[in-house]
Amino acid sequence: MSEPQPPETEPKTAARVWNHAPALPIRNSAVFVWPPQPGAALRRIVLRWVSLTPAAVLLVTAVLVWAFLQPAAETTAHLAPRWILGVWLRNLGLMALFAGGLHLWLHDRQGQGNRLRYDARPMQRGNAAFSFRDQVRDNVFWTLASGVTFWTLFEVAYLWGAANGVFPTFALADNWHWALLWLLVLPLFTSAHFYWVHRLLHWPPLYRRVHALHHRSVNVGPWSGLSMHPVESALYLSAPLIHMIVPSHPLIFLLHMYLKAIGPAFSHAGFQAVLTGDTDDAGRVIDAGDFHHQLHHRYYECNYGTTEVPWDHWFGTFHDGSEEATQRIRARRKRMHVD
Repeated sequence: MSEPQPPETEPKTAARVWNHAPALPIRNSAVFVWPPQPGAALRRIVLRWVSLTPAAVLLVTAVLVWAFLQPAAETTAHLAPRWILGVWLRNLGLMALFAGGLHLWLHDRQGQGNRLRYDARPMQRGNAAFSFRDQVRDNVFWTLASGVTFWTLFEVAYLWGAANGVFPTFALADNWHWALLWLLVLPLFTSAHFYWVHRLLHWPPLYRRVHALHHRSVNVGPWSGLSMHPVESALYLSAPLIHMIVPSHPLIFLLHMYLKAIGPAFSHAGFQAVLTGDTDDAGRVIDAGDFHHQLHHRYYECNYGTTEVPWDHWFGTFHDGSEEATQRIRARRKRMHVD
């Protein structure tokens, strides 16, 4: 396998590798542990949607967009440039709000310095590997040109199909229990989709031609999340297309798409949390980064999925942040190169 590898030293502890690391080792969701922990599992499921998490913020965003900014079904039933342009501009605005806002506070203004920042190295400039020789400009360009474009195409297709009865939908008032079931299923389905699409993207031919664009951001920022080759954007953002087959509601589709399209701005933020105070716990606004995925960008051949479902644990690709895991992943990577 001819994937580019980041420069590495031989660290002995997480403190020597990272500016900040969460409590280690990383653990998977309590939903998938043995023996079962029903209390912890229920707490994990409920807090995802009712506490100040990225998922909860995106749920509120989806509700507001659906209530106040969504074109009527009578409008979306007919493909027309005006409403399609409106959806595209709305999506550009949402991406600018979340990815741009996080970048402005965390990286541009450095509002909390390096507190809770995983990798203290600055974004790269003058590197010919990046479009415009600048990591941030590269990430912004590919996020908007590729990511937001496919996000909008899929959303327009769904809105048109739902309005014309091509895709199965249900009314929220009479089927609220199905909507709640979707909230339970979304993290599980999204985790499975992400893991297997991600493994496919690490197949050497696809990696070199497609996924390498995303991986050139070793030290990630909010704009890195959706910075993808068009082929990867199409594959990665295809998860919400399940709503074209399984009965759902446009609000659930919006939430699913926002988790996929806007969620990476949080998971790639590079910081454990957004702070407004002077200490690691003062003024904590929202948990942001995802150390599990940060490890993937550092070591490549690990943590292809999420902690919601332990796919990486089941298939031997889990990196829990420990030095032992680092050595195991390095040995695995050497075997892959030899093979």
